[in-house]
Amino acid sequence: MLQNLIGPVIGLVGSHFERKAEEKRAVHERKMEAIKQDTNWENIHASNANNSWRDEFFSVLFAVPLVLSFIGPCVPYVQAGFDVLQTMPEWYKAMLAGLVASSVGLRGLTKWKG
Repeated sequence: MLQNLIGPVIGLVGSHFERKAEEKRAVHERKMEAIKQDTNWENIHASNANNSWRDEFFSVLFAVPLVLSFIGPCVPYVQAGFDVLQTMPEWYKAMLAGLVASSVGLRGLTKWKG
């Protein structure tokens, strides 16, 4: 009689652990698929970057205020430009950040943002 009670309990416990293992496998597979998709995106971005001038444009765009800030007569213009940028709408700043992030790669932005 005790064996008749223990058998179903063991079956329930065993099926519980099987479901947990299946759930963990499914989560692992989803994570692996996300990694593969991320890698594919990085490869596409790298191959497209060979024919693009956008990276160079943003490099120059960010270098100009840096260089001008060391030239005394230009400093007020650099400061005024940044003051104006602070007044831009949030959607504009977000779009600019998105453009720069897509140029340097999304990973580059996440490393910079911390």
